[in-house]
Amino acid sequence: MSLNSTPASDRVHIGFFGRRNAGKSSVVNAVTGQNLAIVSDVKGTTTDPVYKAMELLPLGPVMIIDTPGIDDEGALGELRIKKTRQVLNKTDVAVLIVDGTEGKKQSDEELIGMFQKKGLPYVVVYNKADLCGPTAEKNSPNEIWVSAMEGSNIYELKELIARLAATQEPQQRIVADLLSPSDFVVLVVPIDKAAPKGRLILPQQQTIRDILEADAVSIVVKENELKNTLKRLGQKVRLVITDSQVFAGVSADTPEDIPLTSFSILFARYKGNLELTVKGVRAIEALKDGDRVLICEGCTHHRQCDDIGTVKIPRWIRQYTGKQLEFDFTSGTEFPDELGEYAMVVHCGGCMLNEREMKYRLQCAEDQGVPVTNYGILMAYINGILKRSLEPFPQIAMALADEA
Repeated sequence: MSLNSTPASDRVHIGFFGRRNAGKSSVVNAVTGQNLAIVSDVKGTTTDPVYKAMELLPLGPVMIIDTPGIDDEGALGELRIKKTRQVLNKTDVAVLIVDGTEGKKQSDEELIGMFQKKGLPYVVVYNKADLCGPTAEKNSPNEIWVSAMEGSNIYELKELIARLAATQEPQQRIVADLLSPSDFVVLVVPIDKAAPKGRLILPQQQTIRDILEADAVSIVVKENELKNTLKRLGQKVRLVITDSQVFAGVSADTPEDIPLTSFSILFARYKGNLELTVKGVRAIEALKDGDRVLICEGCTHHRQCDDIGTVKIPRWIRQYTGKQLEFDFTSGTEFPDELGEYAMVVHCGGCMLNEREMKYRLQCAEDQGVPVTNYGILMAYINGILKRSLEPFPQIAMALADEA
């Protein structure tokens, strides 16, 4: 993906679901105007979810997901069905493809039940209208008959998907709602060894863009340039945003009258649940010898020798608690269904995950009674500056103070 492309995490995720040979892949190809998915008369041709980032008019940047048949069979079929169910956790709009010559089956009704349980907007697409004659009629506002073979009603289907997607527009901003035009915002950006050469990592790019959209001014510095930059600006800075790994030093160099937070904390608010993850960090005080801690990252990147997730955070937690702890790690799309064995979950900011999947993961932890926090909140807490890092969000700070 180029630097000018919309990140996958900010694209509307459209999942196509249904039974084998209902014509999912044919409809996907018709909707996208590309041979995105392999089409065959053999049942179960799609064996794993297929992802494709693209522009879909009239909607804009989307992520299309073609899934295996929900009625797949055998041991491998069970694994494929599990992957299909996992796709639901990141889907913004669900498209159920039904073979119009057969009508809805029990597995289709079960999928609709899943959509409704998760609060997903969805459309039921009866495919193969060309084989059904004049009896093919729309039964409700979210049902449509199409023919992937002939291309009939495909444009109308795209319009319907676009209308449903419009209801899923994110309401939260990264930082723009905290700013006024012409505000100065200083971003402290260490040169991260894990970032590709010549680039900033995604949370930094997205935050800069959000600041520009607020008509504010972003100033990017390395951590050793912060103190001198604040002195030379000649104007009061509205906010300092730092990489969490240098939280302690940046806090020391930032005057008390300038609000301070981190990229990770901003993303906890942007696509997660800031209050839940702030409450969850307190679980570090109750950790005991032998407890297991799960550390999750939403991306898969090349691990460096001093990797933040697998090396630094376990080291900092052990140093802070003085306990002998066990750590497990997940990355990318992997996230365990059962969390009961863990005393605590620590998640990254989730810049590579869309809002729905990030909130699903947090909800899993909350439902199972497992405290969950994120990298930036944990590092602020360990460094004794969590209260200060929450000052830009007075409602959260007040809620936590009232609870205490």
